[in-house]
Amino acid sequence: MACGKVRSKRELIRLVHTAEGSIEIDTNGKKAGRGAYLCPEITCWQRGLKGDRLEHVLRSTLSQDNREQLTWQAEELIKGND
Repeated sequence: MACGKVRSKRELIRLVHTAEGSIEIDTNGKKAGRGAYLCPEITCWQRGLKGDRLEHVLRSTLSQDNREQLTWQAEELIKGND
């Protein structure tokens, strides 16, 4: 979504806007809700969380705390996959 690279769905990390209104990382890709995909690269996450593009795709709003939390979780997830 952020960098525009073409990759298989299994290579990407899914974010989901849940029915409760939160935005979470969906590691299994099976949570119910509107989803968006980002590359497993921190630069892609920073670009995706920087503007309002992710909010538009997920039809939600992100607070600064949400952005920081998702960035931190993504960093941990990406480090764990290396």
